[in-house]
Amino acid sequence: MLKDYEHNAKYYETDQMGCVHHSNYIRWMEEARVDLMDQMGCGYRAMEEAGVCSPVLEVNCRYKSMVRFGDTVRIHAWIKEYNGIRMTIGYEMRDVSSGELRTRAESAHCFLTLDGRPVSLKRSYPEWDKLFRNMSEMEAGKGE
Repeated sequence: MLKDYEHNAKYYETDQMGCVHHSNYIRWMEEARVDLMDQMGCGYRAMEEAGVCSPVLEVNCRYKSMVRFGDTVRIHAWIKEYNGIRMTIGYEMRDVSSGELRTRAESAHCFLTLDGRPVSLKRSYPEWDKLFRNMSEMEAGKGE
């Protein structure tokens, strides 16, 4: 069972209104995504050492309630869609102490060689393809 990622909001992440600036949620998504992939056994370091990168194609973030300095958010990240060439990762951020929903988001990615050519994990890295497919199917079975 994979663990959710937790982040404690830092003072420097806040804006003049005393809440976390919206751009930081995107950074937290990346932290959670890197952690998810490490836990799955196909982290970014291993992928890059194998000559594969997974750039961000798109980000969508829906802010539901504010995070303030000192709050800790639990970020549940999961593979929402995966087809061997592209994937979408979903994120749900909740306040650890109250459980209140703070943000729902997703990021879309593809797989490329380090020189920018598309890669099919199914064809070139079947062990990773299987991990991504299993994670995607497992989350689909939960009904998100």
